[in-house]
Amino acid sequence: MHDVTKLVFIDRDGVVNRKPANDGFVRSWAEFQFLPGVAEAIRLLNRHATFVVIVTNQRGVSLGLYSESDLQNLHRRMQAELNIRGAKLDGIYYCPHGIGECECRKPATGMFEQALRELPPMEPEAMVVVGNSITDMTAADRLGCRKVLVGDECDPILSHLAGQGIHVEFACESLLEGVQKYIVAGSGKSAGGS
Repeated sequence: MHDVTKLVFIDRDGVVNRKPANDGFVRSWAEFQFLPGVAEAIRLLNRHATFVVIVTNQRGVSLGLYSESDLQNLHRRMQAELNIRGAKLDGIYYCPHGIGECECRKPATGMFEQALRELPPMEPEAMVVVGNSITDMTAADRLGCRKVLVGDECDPILSHLAGQGIHVEFACESLLEGVQKYIVAGSGKSAGGS
């Protein structure tokens, strides 16, 4: 059993919303589609007095595919839709930069550190990062946080991370499953266990 979770960092594309095929980008609200169970998962975290923060790489801004203003408008709509469904985010942090241009783009920890400066102090053991990629899990490892990997292709990512000496505490198909079976339940089961 692990300590009570006080903060959950959630990746956006592929965890909160459907990720476009071929590593594409969600450029507008019209292209944004929530994945099943997301609002329910965030509501559950809210009920457990857990801070919920989105941390997302948005390189599409640096590539000129959409503006920072477009991204902020999309995030406002996303928050409004979640609020309608009774789910509340405590922050959204994004990196608009290209690869190697900054200290905020995951797997760097700049976005997380900014959030931690703006939230009440807490220990790394009280934090969980939920993501669907090697970069998410690597950032979590650098922060000393617990890691929940989501998606239907976890095995190759788990193998790669294991080769880097990074242990993922729980792997599952969706944000809702990770919240229900690991974060809220306090399950200490290993990656892949259910």
